[in-house]
Amino acid sequence: MSRSESTPPSSNGASFLPGPPLDRTRWESWQRWRRTRDSFVPAPILLPADYARMSPRQRRIYDLHRLATHSSLPVQATPMSEAVAWLVRARIEDGAFSHKSGTRTGVMVNGGGAQGKTETVCEALAGFEDEWLTLNQQINPDAMPGTRDLLAPVAYVRCPVKATPISTCQRILDFYGEDHKGMRLEDLVRTVNSAIVDHATKALVIDDITRLKLHREADQDVLDLIREMMSMPVTLILVGVGIPTSGLLRDGRRDPVTKQWLFPPVKDRGRSPNAHAATQHERRFELIDLAPFSYDTPEQIAAWTAHLRSLEGCLRLLSDTDGMLTTGGMPEYLFRRTNGVVGLLEKLIQTGCRQAIQSGVEHLTIDGLGQCTLSPTDLPDLDAGSGEQPLIPPVPPKRRKKGRNTVFDDDGPAAESAG
Repeated sequence: MSRSESTPPSSNGASFLPGPPLDRTRWESWQRWRRTRDSFVPAPILLPADYARMSPRQRRIYDLHRLATHSSLPVQATPMSEAVAWLVRARIEDGAFSHKSGTRTGVMVNGGGAQGKTETVCEALAGFEDEWLTLNQQINPDAMPGTRDLLAPVAYVRCPVKATPISTCQRILDFYGEDHKGMRLEDLVRTVNSAIVDHATKALVIDDITRLKLHREADQDVLDLIREMMSMPVTLILVGVGIPTSGLLRDGRRDPVTKQWLFPPVKDRGRSPNAHAATQHERRFELIDLAPFSYDTPEQIAAWTAHLRSLEGCLRLLSDTDGMLTTGGMPEYLFRRTNGVVGLLEKLIQTGCRQAIQSGVEHLTIDGLGQCTLSPTDLPDLDAGSGEQPLIPPVPPKRRKKGRNTVFDDDGPAAESAG
């Protein structure tokens, strides 16, 4: 919508208010998120004159709708995220449409914190599930006659901070709403296997997998559990920070004297897709990185600028947002403030828009963004102890304009007469 076609917001109330909290680690919430993930309607674009004609109450509601819009910026695809989404979707489809039994090739998605790994993977999974349900007419074609097991083509869980095989199995069963009270590990593993088959699950995502530090015996047991899951009829998608150096791709051994886990040195393996890998995991998982933007070559700068241009179209400020993030020194400034990390960029833009609305400036500038600080509290769902918190660059110091040298100035006859 152009600004010449702006329409005032409806006076029917705050239709932009969020619904119940969504926890994608539960089947019901995952389904609600999948069905409504594109349903948010951003605030309409208004001209300053339209805004001025509104009553104070209408302006307040519209401002809140704008804040909701900036807090719900859509996930913008990047060249890096598109490559990850393609591989995840390809591996899931390879396994789901295969008529052969045996191990499915999984995917490990590696990258720093706040780079959009989870949202990229979840969006790819949701797209697969939409299509799979349509092909199967929203029913489980393999359901046992007389039963009504829920159909869950995708299961999404997060690795516990201090994982054990028991807690990991419990997280998976919690997604399905399965009762696991009092079960032993053997029963839990068997129940997980049954749940995956009964609910026709084609993809199992374990997020934050690098919370496994592998210096504890329980962590190694979870790694053994993941190997066990490889034999199940499901494609595993593991997501984490620093996977190549986490030990997930190398077998460790426990020293019988020190009781410590020892890992072999990482060797350069030539043309191997992952020089850190030396185990079954390298052969059964394909590792892909979701990297941040770079700003070194003309092509990288153009990709960053294109991403900023997409964000401009999502902003709801009264001044024209065309070129607000992409002209002058703004692209380079935003890169220095975020290191090209999309999650930090989103938080910075969100904070800047809030200040621009509250101050009445209605425009994002370098000086205005210089008053916006980012901190780890802006990313509360990322565990700092697991390396999930990204490095937040400091605010660049404001450049001071050099004063003009007045030593040789001639004050003129007026100054002489005054003396």
